[in-house]
Amino acid sequence: MTERTFQKLVERQKDKLFRFALRIVGNEAEAEDVVQEVFIKLWHQRDRADDIDNLEAWLTTLTRNQAIDKLRSKHRRTEPIENRYDMKDHGVSPHRQTELNQTVALVKKWMEELPPKQRQIMHLRDIEGLAYKEIAEQLGLSLDQVKVNLFRARQAIRHRMQQTENWSPGSEGNHWNAER
Repeated sequence: MTERTFQKLVERQKDKLFRFALRIVGNEAEAEDVVQEVFIKLWHQRDRADDIDNLEAWLTTLTRNQAIDKLRSKHRRTEPIENRYDMKDHGVSPHRQTELNQTVALVKKWMEELPPKQRQIMHLRDIEGLAYKEIAEQLGLSLDQVKVNLFRARQAIRHRMQQTENWSPGSEGNHWNAER
């Protein structure tokens, strides 16, 4: 791998890997450290990079492992997701925007309560927009495992929404789409 090829790869992958690491470690500085460590490892193994079938999946796996190692070394939980992703829609009333913000905050809170595998898969699919096959490759799971975990994660969130006061599947505020 040439230096130019490496630079192009870093440019293409750094933001996605950062968001993925951030979901796991919950801290921007630590997520940046994780991604930097991943690219340092890749640079040190650049002579073997051509032997890797799916470099993107390899980088995602390496990022996940580095982030988990960082969490284990710190012995701490991730910080809340509330400040990580904002849903902005400037075409709605302030009252409606407040309702949407509250719903998003609840969904984020509930996502944090999901088992780690379900949370990772839901993040990769619903936030990163990856295809099922890409998720399976990046996490080293079968396609069926990805689909089952995503179904269970969405089902758990939907169940929590249905239990929440003032929310019903047919309500105007429902933007959750299980078939996404």
